[in-house]
Amino acid sequence: MSSEHKGVHKATVSFSDGTPAIELPILKGASGPEVIDIRKLYGQTGKFTYDPGFLSTASCNSSITYIDGDKGELLYRGYPIDQLATQCDFLETCYLILYGELPNPAQKSDFVHRVTHHTMVHEQLQFFLRGFRRDAHPMAVMTGLAGALSAFYPDSMNLNDPHQREISAIRLIAKMPTLVAMAYKYSVGEPFVYPQNNLSYTANFMRMMFATPCEEYKVNDVLVRAMDRIFILHADHEQNASTSTVRLCASSGTNPFAAIAAGVACLWGPAHGGANEACLTMLNEIQANGGVAKIGEFIANVKDKNSTVRLMGFGHRVYKNYDPRAKLMRDTCHEVLNELGLQDDPLFKLAMALEKIALEDEYFVSRKLYPNVDFYSGIVQRAIGIPVQLFTAIFALARTVGWIAQLNEMITDPEYKIGRPRQLYQGAIARTVTPIAQRG
Repeated sequence: MSSEHKGVHKATVSFSDGTPAIELPILKGASGPEVIDIRKLYGQTGKFTYDPGFLSTASCNSSITYIDGDKGELLYRGYPIDQLATQCDFLETCYLILYGELPNPAQKSDFVHRVTHHTMVHEQLQFFLRGFRRDAHPMAVMTGLAGALSAFYPDSMNLNDPHQREISAIRLIAKMPTLVAMAYKYSVGEPFVYPQNNLSYTANFMRMMFATPCEEYKVNDVLVRAMDRIFILHADHEQNASTSTVRLCASSGTNPFAAIAAGVACLWGPAHGGANEACLTMLNEIQANGGVAKIGEFIANVKDKNSTVRLMGFGHRVYKNYDPRAKLMRDTCHEVLNELGLQDDPLFKLAMALEKIALEDEYFVSRKLYPNVDFYSGIVQRAIGIPVQLFTAIFALARTVGWIAQLNEMITDPEYKIGRPRQLYQGAIARTVTPIAQRG
């Protein structure tokens, strides 16, 4: 909450060590918990707060995304995610996240045109890509490619210039699908496919992924819509680890491409963007150990406190109710399986059996271990033909718009400062160096 919006309520903080009590302002946002403003705490008391993982700390004020984990609610700029995913396409959602309002027809047409005509990447990037091993993890490649953009587009690197920020935003949104598709094609030894301006953003991505020079690529609207929905559902998610990384990185004044590369690197972690990859790995392991016939044994191990077996793709750190994105992906999942005739595929039958148990078994229901968005999006992507290792790169593609919007919001916030967390030091106190000959 900006200083001009501060509330009049105060919190009185008293201390048992003789430090005089102080009053701290309580700020109220549009939604969500009130926030105690502790900015003057150190100056007035010489004390910091201690909050590992920042689980009780608001690091910024933001008007982009709001999550209510207890209600299972996700809003982009105030719009419920289910309305956006069913009534808008990804580029409309990008426009909303970047500019705060849904576009009218003229605004959408202009935005789509600008993005479409920035989808090609510098030809030299092909040679940069060829420096990687063919079996490199796509996220290793994407971390390099995203950072490398700053070497190719030096005219849009100044974070403090709104015009340059605008150009870099369009470039990043436009080029990420091209880079992800190039990373995939390189890994399988197929020729790169250039973007085609008469296709939609997501259809273009699908074509760059799966077309070959051998035959004309036919766009499947059901699959394109499914992928578009995956993009929408992953476009932003408040101050998560990768978003906080982008903000912290950009707070130093580095260029947008470098900040986004930092976000890509953070997203790679299995506890963050790698969750849908871990979910498919789990399904493959169950399948290899007997499939549906052995699912009861797997569930028993999940419930056993002494077992090391973990259930991936169920529950969520933020959503204590059903993940609102999962409801939408569940419908999409069944549409895609029906479209491709994969209802009887052993792995997908296993996934649906696991879903049924999780939605009905008292153990899972009482703990609210519902299938999350990673569970369904992983199944959808595998059905479409996307290799498991590429899942997180596609997540990065979708999240790029959220990262950019958060970065822009921070840079234009009059209260913004370079990020500088403090610490509770537990190391050695000051000591004197002993000459090496005297050290035992």
